[in-house]
Amino acid sequence: MSDIAVELRHIVKKFPGVIANRDVSLSARVGEVHALVGENGAGKSTVMKVLYGMQRPDDGEILVHGKPVHFKSPSEAIEAGIGMVHQHFMLADNLTVLENVILGSEPTRRGRINVAGARDRIRTMAAAYGLEINPDALVETLGVGERQRVEILKVLYRGARILIFDEPTAVLVPQEVDELFAALRGLRAEGLSVIFISHKLDEVLRVADNVTVIRQGATVAEVAAKDVTPRQLAQLMVGEDLPVAPPRETTPTDRVVLEVRGLRVPNPGARDLVSDIDLTIHAGEVVGIAGVEGNGQSELIEAIVGLIPAEGTVRFLGSDLTGSTVAVRRDAGIGLIPEDRQREALLMSAPLWENRFLGHQRSEPLVVRGVLNRGIAREDTRTIMREYDVRAPGPDTAVYALSGGNQQKFIVGREMARKPALLLASHPTRGVDVGAQAAIWEELRRARDAGMAILLISADLEELIGMSDTLQVMLRGRITATLDPRTTTPESLGSAMTGAAS
Repeated sequence: MSDIAVELRHIVKKFPGVIANRDVSLSARVGEVHALVGENGAGKSTVMKVLYGMQRPDDGEILVHGKPVHFKSPSEAIEAGIGMVHQHFMLADNLTVLENVILGSEPTRRGRINVAGARDRIRTMAAAYGLEINPDALVETLGVGERQRVEILKVLYRGARILIFDEPTAVLVPQEVDELFAALRGLRAEGLSVIFISHKLDEVLRVADNVTVIRQGATVAEVAAKDVTPRQLAQLMVGEDLPVAPPRETTPTDRVVLEVRGLRVPNPGARDLVSDIDLTIHAGEVVGIAGVEGNGQSELIEAIVGLIPAEGTVRFLGSDLTGSTVAVRRDAGIGLIPEDRQREALLMSAPLWENRFLGHQRSEPLVVRGVLNRGIAREDTRTIMREYDVRAPGPDTAVYALSGGNQQKFIVGREMARKPALLLASHPTRGVDVGAQAAIWEELRRARDAGMAILLISADLEELIGMSDTLQVMLRGRITATLDPRTTTPESLGSAMTGAAS
């Protein structure tokens, strides 16, 4: 068997108006963690979809253990021993770990599902790869890190020997990242091959053996991780230094922009999603909310903007907005960068200029007396593309043709163009490259200095610490700690998020 587990040779993939991959080559060896990095729109996700059978290449060749393959679907890639662990988990909360793992590949014995055999096999795999988990636990009771283990076990259960991880640390706290990396090293030690996609270059160099760098749809370098620094890797990717969060400055004023008292989001028959939240944000202040995903941060944002029913009071710039509609709150000057860009912020099949209207359907001069101004929308879209480096042929490009990072930059630019008094920013730099991250940080800093109040939710603990004037920690729907970002470390913040600090 070839020492090369999987090889991509000169992959080309085109979409209407966009060349996603023009010449991508990559070789991952047996028993290797191989990282794939590149700026937004470089073609990372596309080439991995080609490898996983989700897209068919227009040119180039794929070899698995030295043999050419032509995948027409993910099922064919799975049969060839290739599995993909997606960033957004694909689990059924109302099923157990075991049921999720075997779903679609149920083992049978005498015409019945062999649950005992499946349980033994899952426990054996979990122990072998450092992925300990209770097979009989309901997924809805698991934390984020445990859910990720279930996703990995699903892939291993189907016999994968080549695993693709797409931004696997995006939602993990530092302790969970350490556990994931220990698991990846266990996979490598057992002779499996891991392809690791990430924008977090320090993490890439912690876990990877070799790194392939792609830029503008083509491979530009393959380097040994031990031979480069994060800054050198960033320069290979985008020709820029690795950014750091803007220096913290004391800019909060005495002017209260948002005042929330006793906010509660009930959850009939279960624990409240949000319980008894008091929150005050001043003009020129960034309040960061830290928490493991699923602890009420999303519901807090949705309650403040009026997307879900909530109890308690919400006052904005002195006016009581309790019970008001989303439209009233938006018109009053509340901006929103949603958590899930594709589900909550974009029409994927529509062109960029049409997406410019979303959330701004009542804003002049985009809309005058109920009539959409297409010319203004196109011009605004060009401005956003230029100022936020949204890489697309033009305003008529369909959103689905953009990379996730470029979609995110467009959303941030669209919301900042309105200059809201309060910005609810949920993961504003998720999925963007180092250059775009620095640009978004700088825009947020400028807005804060100009008096904007910002409520920041992020899974990037360095971002939270670097950007926030005050840090609040949410656990099980409650504010459980208030921390000073000047003295907080990612490790201590992670402990507070998981409840270990208390």
